[in-house]
Amino acid sequence: MVRVLVSASRTGRRREEIEELCGRHRVPCEVVADRVLAERAGPAHNGMAAEVRAAAVAAGEGSADPGLVVLLEDVQDPRNLGAVLRVCEGAGVGRVLIRDRGAAPISPTVVKTSAGAAEWLAIERIPNTAQGLERLKAEGFWVYGTDAEGVPPWTLDLTGKVVLCLGGEEKGLRARTRQLCDHMIGLPMRGRVGSLNIATAAAAVLYDAVRQRSKR
Repeated sequence: MVRVLVSASRTGRRREEIEELCGRHRVPCEVVADRVLAERAGPAHNGMAAEVRAAAVAAGEGSADPGLVVLLEDVQDPRNLGAVLRVCEGAGVGRVLIRDRGAAPISPTVVKTSAGAAEWLAIERIPNTAQGLERLKAEGFWVYGTDAEGVPPWTLDLTGKVVLCLGGEEKGLRARTRQLCDHMIGLPMRGRVGSLNIATAAAAVLYDAVRQRSKR
């Protein structure tokens, strides 16, 4: 998103909420005259409008796989988030859902670490993980979480409509999210290190899904 425009005549709690959200996610928020906003967004603008990059509008098209969705929960380190987004774009993920509370914003650091991938992905910040997953399950998606005790990805069928859920650096997935998962995926650790960086784990799981889906 390039910026948010708010009409000078728009006041009240809703404007304060928009300004707060823009500040949290480091999106420029500009107060402009009604005439300027109408020129940009048309007469039915309701007092505010958002400008997005052409890349963001086109995200999810082309080589992206609409049946492959990634949900990120509580990924707080912007470099980790950027690295995961880079993996997602490289693997052709159709959509990335990010739980809004507890996750790092899409900041310049995230964009830089993602090598620009954040500009091409269809990214949606969602307020409630459970509601988002229930909506996807109703659309026919199978939901897979990640956990050290899960089964290897190559033992599961990842060729259909799939949501891969990745948890935060410290605690992993939330309890309610785990309950909504159809299966838990884990990577066997054969060395002395007990776990992998979230981006490395995401790459291993996603590219096995790519392998399976390519065969299909």
